[in-house]
Amino acid sequence: MNTQQHTQSNGTILLVEDDDSLSRAYRDGFEKAGFMVIVATDGAEAEKKLQEVKPDLIVLDLVMPVKNGFEVLEDIRKKKDEYRKIPIMVLSVLAERNNVDKAHELGAIDYLVKSQFSMQEVIDRVARHVRAAQKRK
Repeated sequence: MNTQQHTQSNGTILLVEDDDSLSRAYRDGFEKAGFMVIVATDGAEAEKKLQEVKPDLIVLDLVMPVKNGFEVLEDIRKKKDEYRKIPIMVLSVLAERNNVDKAHELGAIDYLVKSQFSMQEVIDRVARHVRAAQKRK
């Protein structure tokens, strides 16, 4: 999908995930649910894509090369208001409480541990956050 199709979708998601197979699976699931999906494979690429498109939600992995998810969270929240207001949902393998707390302190609105949620549960959570973000606009 391209950015011109944004108006026909349920919303736009920036998916930041370095694992190719997971990225494809989540992208396919989100697209089947009617979302436009932009994929970034690391934090630096995610920040570049944010200059091109303003998503309704960022779905962010934490363990990535180049720039990890914590660094991305911190950087986005320091930037202009237009970036700070984009909701960020963490989707990570890190299940430790200190990681969850740190992500929330840095501005994540939600934190899902990959192994604890089915694809449908992730999609449902994403849909809820996108609807909430669109109501705030």
